[in-house]
Amino acid sequence: MAAPPLRVLACGDVEGRLEALFGRVRAIQGKSGRFDMLLCVGSFFGSASEAEWAEYRSGAKKAPIPTYILGANDPEAVSYFPDVNGCEMAENITYLGRRGLYSGASGLQIAYLSGTEAQQEPAPAYSFSAKDVAELKTSLLATPSFRGVDILLTSPWPRGAETFGNSAGEIDTKRCGSKLISDLAASLKPRYHFAALEKAYYERLPYRNHTVLQESPRHVSRFIALAEVGNAAKKKEEAACQFFFDLKKQQGRKRPSGGRERGDSQPQQAKRPAQPTGPCWFCLASPEVEKHLVVSIGTHCYLALAKGGLLPDHVLILPIGHYQSVVDLSPDVVEEVTKYKAALKEFFRSKGKRYVLFERNYRSQHLQLQVVPVPLDQCTPEDIKESFIAQAQEQQIELSEIPEHTDITQVVQPGTPYFYVELDTGEKLFHRIRGRFPLHFGREVLASEALLGVPQRADWRQCAAERSEEEAQARAFRRDFQPFDFALRA
Repeated sequence: MAAPPLRVLACGDVEGRLEALFGRVRAIQGKSGRFDMLLCVGSFFGSASEAEWAEYRSGAKKAPIPTYILGANDPEAVSYFPDVNGCEMAENITYLGRRGLYSGASGLQIAYLSGTEAQQEPAPAYSFSAKDVAELKTSLLATPSFRGVDILLTSPWPRGAETFGNSAGEIDTKRCGSKLISDLAASLKPRYHFAALEKAYYERLPYRNHTVLQESPRHVSRFIALAEVGNAAKKKEEAACQFFFDLKKQQGRKRPSGGRERGDSQPQQAKRPAQPTGPCWFCLASPEVEKHLVVSIGTHCYLALAKGGLLPDHVLILPIGHYQSVVDLSPDVVEEVTKYKAALKEFFRSKGKRYVLFERNYRSQHLQLQVVPVPLDQCTPEDIKESFIAQAQEQQIELSEIPEHTDITQVVQPGTPYFYVELDTGEKLFHRIRGRFPLHFGREVLASEALLGVPQRADWRQCAAERSEEEAQARAFRRDFQPFDFALRA
């Protein structure tokens, strides 16, 4: 039996508010089940720490889950840490140390660096120096099989965190943070990098750890800066203070601690589809739908051949009701979309193909998930990703890889225009559209000589077929797909 996913909470500056911190942890666990550990970045102790801390240090009170903290960031906090190399501070509260690697029984690897960047040598007890960073890098990079750590914990941000990424709001990332930490993160290639100290929440879009077409592909990194715990001046933002991440199948599932996500035991009110503002070619009840192209109908979704498809078995997954994008879907619709993706993966694999799915939520009013098969022996997943990224760069489109365990609802809000690619391996690429965007971009990449080799079919309007031909293609697909069609067994 597979081990259950490791569940990890991460929080920002505690500043001595231990009751607020652990009260929130208990509330989260009461709603969402038990977590395995809590990781604290930033300043754990503050000016009002002593009275609360004395109760935990004496054993009168106990942290509800194993809690791992970083060291002092200022001279006043140094006295709280009796051993610079790390130690148990109280029951269930452990100081990791000045720098190093924590590796649990699960195999999770957490690299950590305590303090702020030193302005002089030797570095004081609340700071780190270039020597500390160099020694930490050397100890980890010496392993020939090293490909990156799971988590990097630092208190300061890396300098220039928003470079080539999304805006950090009012935070001046060119001035705040540490250049040494930027260098450390680039070398250790963490899947997640948590930091604090700036009293603001910021989640940078994921970034690649390899040069496209020049280096072997590696996982992407996500930098997440966390706001402080329980700040009375920021009650409206308090939900952003703690976020949790499941580091296996559910890795990257982020939500505010006061929110709710799919899979919670409490029922959610079903989201009602919005009504189209005019005639819709894809609402199944609409008279505009070309029903001769429909090949499968489920409870909430249906499959139809693409009009002017790249290939005869180019299909669309479409919600029966009117939804603008994947981000707007109700849980029931999401579940059936997932079933159709699984069925299509099995179907195309039986024919020696893999599928590429893409969505363009831009200048469209009804969700269309385009599913295009590609021969297994013709293109690898890396070929497909590199083709999309290379052509995006040519058109000055920032296409980022996001973790396969990350739900797209984590990186974009409803109503935001975007372009999204997903392989049947779970690998994903994402672009947030901020201006103009080429309408046929997804088809152009797949039709290119590097992939399907049918560049003349990039524009669907140039691929029109007679109705009789479309009906024959639909009958053939419906017949072949029948053994895989879960809707027929309902």
